[in-house]
Amino acid sequence: MATTELTYSPDILGDDYVAHTFDLGPDPDGEPGGDIAATLVKHVAGPDAPQRAVLWVHGFSDYFFQTAVAEFFADRGYAFYALDLRKCGRSLREGQSAHYATDFTVYDTELDLAVEAIAAEHPGLGVVVAAHSTGGLITPLWLDRRRQAGRTAPIVGLVLDSPWFDLQGSAVLREVATPVVKLIGKAVGTRPVPVEAVGVYGQTIHASEHGEFDFDTAIKPIEGFPVRFGWLRAVRVAHSLLHRGLDIGVPSLVLRSTKSFAPKEYSPEAARADVVLDTRQIAKWSGALGNRLTVVPVPDAKHDVFLSEQPARETAYAELGAWLAREIEARA
Repeated sequence: MATTELTYSPDILGDDYVAHTFDLGPDPDGEPGGDIAATLVKHVAGPDAPQRAVLWVHGFSDYFFQTAVAEFFADRGYAFYALDLRKCGRSLREGQSAHYATDFTVYDTELDLAVEAIAAEHPGLGVVVAAHSTGGLITPLWLDRRRQAGRTAPIVGLVLDSPWFDLQGSAVLREVATPVVKLIGKAVGTRPVPVEAVGVYGQTIHASEHGEFDFDTAIKPIEGFPVRFGWLRAVRVAHSLLHRGLDIGVPSLVLRSTKSFAPKEYSPEAARADVVLDTRQIAKWSGALGNRLTVVPVPDAKHDVFLSEQPARETAYAELGAWLAREIEARA
């Protein structure tokens, strides 16, 4: 358990949020840029006497900025926290490759620190973990390892927002590409994967383009950060572990769009679909989580269902609320 009180500083989201930096020491991947860190963001405008807590974990080319999610949980009596993982968002330092890690088990360190900090500030409260996209791949594997070690508590539930459960494309393409990715990723991990940068998803969500939301494009670029071979190798290793089947030890909710496609440029249709992941793969592999599972396809939802246009966004929140009431709050 965390034994010392955390020191918080003002956060980039304004007066309702503060942030604490976890110093994690030398980078296990040996990149220049000095020591690595992770950032725990706390919503301070929440309930005075929360009944539960939640920890939000972002995806790739992402960081926590979804204040409406925090306010939703706060209105239901949850203390809200979010974690920007090492080299991501608030935790990215000069000289580091954004989001780069060659082994996703390293994230156990900051995830455990975050849960310990929440438990120290709110003794006895159950914690719901909520994660988006790549965070939705990292967190189930972490929870499975915690369960195996007899450390599921205080976590009581998992919410996954369009989790990345498999590589996009045909099965033949995956079979051909994966060995190449693993070979190059081991030899020259920081080399970027030669793919065309397509910013359609970013255009559908940012207020300066066709969306409704404002975020810092220095740490969440419209076209995303480069994908590097070493990181993609870690993704494929994580996929293979997930596909063997897990037991995360807690009930889970998976929210996803009902459709996906891969456009090269913006269109109104791109704002009503997942243009990042293949929703069929999410549907296929959700059962690998184990324990009590609820999967809800949200019509016309975007990749981050909580950044969707209305009425899809309202539907996503309604489904989340119904699941919390049934699986978490009714069992307290």
